[in-house]
Amino acid sequence: MFYETEKNNHGLSRNPFKSCVIPRPIGWITSLDNEGNINLAPYSYFNAVSDIPPMVMFATGNKLEHGREKDTLSNVETTKEFVVNMATWDLREQMNLTSGEYAHDVNEIELVGLETVPSTLVKPPRVKQSPIHLECKYFQSIQLPVKNADYSNRIIIGHVIGIHIDDSVITNGKLDIHKLKPVARLGYMDFAVVLDSFEMLRP
Repeated sequence: MFYETEKNNHGLSRNPFKSCVIPRPIGWITSLDNEGNINLAPYSYFNAVSDIPPMVMFATGNKLEHGREKDTLSNVETTKEFVVNMATWDLREQMNLTSGEYAHDVNEIELVGLETVPSTLVKPPRVKQSPIHLECKYFQSIQLPVKNADYSNRIIIGHVIGIHIDDSVITNGKLDIHKLKPVARLGYMDFAVVLDSFEMLRP
């Protein structure tokens, strides 16, 4: 089959685009507003984009709520800092719950029964139960096309300035995917957990 994305003439019951680029890692992001209110939210349009220097991106494209941007987007662009916490199989339910729409002053970390620990180089805290945290400084926003004035659609790029790794997920000097069990997005309401891997050496 072939379809034109502008016409959306795929003839399927659900738009397949989000399932054509899979699996997508989930950036589970903690941020603070100017008053110190904590926000935690997952983003499946997330990835590493460079390793020298280490940079990550996440994208948010949503209908504005009461004329306001998403809390994560507003917080990061205002305070210039955020933390990416790894979403794992053991934390899948809490991660999903933090995707809900909550009032600005609601602390999603407390709401889902998680705990925080201080970061080392940035002000937003880390999710204690997550095995990996990327402390990030805001680098740049890239404005993407929007359907109309009621939508926000931006890419945020951050510079990773510090990384926390729980020693329990390291085996023989490498991160152990079987211990980490990261969760990824597959489109629709489908997710995957990474339990297997294989090695191929480059020619």
